[in-house]
Amino acid sequence: MLYPIRNAFRDILEINSLWKFRVDSEKKGENEKWYNDFESDIEIAVPGSWNEQLEELGLLHYVGLAWYSRKFFLPTHFSDKRIWLRIGSADFSSRVWVNGSFAGESEFGFLPNEMEITTFARAGQENLIVISVSNELDDDSIPQGITADHYTNENRMREETNPPTRFDFSPFGGIHRPVIVHSTPATCIRGVRVNTSIANSLTGKVEITAETDGKEFDSFSSELIDAKGASVSRSSPEEVALRTELIVNDCHFWSNDNPHLYTLNVALHKDGKTVDQYSLKIGIREVRIDGDKLLLNGKEVFLKGFGKHEDFAVIGRGLFLPLVIKDFELMKWINANSFRTSHYPYAEEVLSYADNRGILVISEAPAVSLDFRHVTPKTLENHRQFVQRMVERDYNHPSVIIWSIGNEPNIVGDEGYYDGSGRNYWKEVFDFTRSLDNSRPITVPNCTRAGLEDPVFEFSGVLSINRYYGWYEYPGNLKLAIEKLELDMEELHARYKKPILITEFGADSLAGSHSTSLQMFTEEYQAKLIEEYIRCIESKPYTIGEMVWNFADFRTPQHFRRVVLNLKGVFTRDREPKLAAFKLKELWNNGRKVF
Repeated sequence: MLYPIRNAFRDILEINSLWKFRVDSEKKGENEKWYNDFESDIEIAVPGSWNEQLEELGLLHYVGLAWYSRKFFLPTHFSDKRIWLRIGSADFSSRVWVNGSFAGESEFGFLPNEMEITTFARAGQENLIVISVSNELDDDSIPQGITADHYTNENRMREETNPPTRFDFSPFGGIHRPVIVHSTPATCIRGVRVNTSIANSLTGKVEITAETDGKEFDSFSSELIDAKGASVSRSSPEEVALRTELIVNDCHFWSNDNPHLYTLNVALHKDGKTVDQYSLKIGIREVRIDGDKLLLNGKEVFLKGFGKHEDFAVIGRGLFLPLVIKDFELMKWINANSFRTSHYPYAEEVLSYADNRGILVISEAPAVSLDFRHVTPKTLENHRQFVQRMVERDYNHPSVIIWSIGNEPNIVGDEGYYDGSGRNYWKEVFDFTRSLDNSRPITVPNCTRAGLEDPVFEFSGVLSINRYYGWYEYPGNLKLAIEKLELDMEELHARYKKPILITEFGADSLAGSHSTSLQMFTEEYQAKLIEEYIRCIESKPYTIGEMVWNFADFRTPQHFRRVVLNLKGVFTRDREPKLAAFKLKELWNNGRKVF
């Protein structure tokens, strides 16, 4: 899945800015043919969520269907090309019409929905795009949904949120990433997969596999360009096969300390002329687990970072590039080297910037808090499809070093999860993911309620655990909290003999709340809990990292334990540092364990 680019053979046209908007709570829009356009005096910015943008219209907690409409002029030079529409993400499902004709749909949020619209689009004229978007979920979807009736029937009224969710982050609705119309030649490159390896201390290998659409070519070529624009390796343009290998001498290997990127140019040729070309940035590196160590290019790396969210005031989950820059600068300032895309794949622009800045990434699928009492065959199929699309999209990013294919299954603590159904489910998803990519470790973070018998441990290359001792369990008791954390880690490692990554730990703090004694919700308590966890984690030779929950405060559904936001951020929602941020900057002052 290639990101649209502009070159001599391709063009792009971003269709963002302001769109016409209309709520369709009664789901009558399609019957009334709103896809031919609809009446509304409401506008909304794209990318962005509808929740806070249009809060004054009652949409802060709206879960349902809404429609977007936008007219745009398509330049004449698109007329001799194939034309594609790409929606970076519309959460959680969407349907698309172009000039009144149905063009495509997607059941998945957080990932691009791309469709060819050559037969619908009119070059040299004004065109109409209409998109219906729903942020509703159900048992089959990834992530799963829940209703108020579920909570009532299961006698879990105190766990109910408004709006009801199976996860602790806002179910933002909207078009959250750029909408792009782009062109390609009739015969074009549709996919590029890059595998990199290290032959020796000076030599790198780049294996390239391309996918094409159309047959009007007779050869394929590839070339690697360094940062100064010089060619360092190329294949013969006479090659017909869409697979090739480039050898790079005096190679600069990509790492978090030296994120060196090469430009890979691939091209199709016909009768000696180039008919299509695509360029992408790649990093040459290897990731592997060796015993209890995580190795990057053969050297041990210890992850120090965060769980994050795509969340900010007003824009919700919408891509906002100034915020991307700010967050990466804060991560560098605090001496972090990594983050996890909790609990869904982040925008491609974020991963590309991680490639540039040398920040290591765990890319995560939104199979969050799977309730196996409500898992269906369709849930499993959707899970597999989502993982496949995520791997296809993110495969070439050197920053992505681990796949997380879910988070905290069986958070409800149902005993039926252990009757073999949980194991069978996860075996299939893990095996499927490894068939897509066996070059990266795969994991699923475990929660306390699922316990140490969680079947995800059997299949994970890295044992990931989320622990909130001292907060949800043993509140305010740091001594007992650390004892329990240590006991879990020791038992897990003794049982499974695999490295352990603490993917979540932390405490809420209300910015500006202080106490001379340790008191929950104060900045001092949050900072002390984080420090004690890190001290324990880094004392164990089998741990490969620590990821604080969370980077910044974020919006959640309404619940009595949340004061508008989840306050576990070491930065506020508007990115002001709390005391814990300064403590982490001190603790993470080098690339090695400090205790």
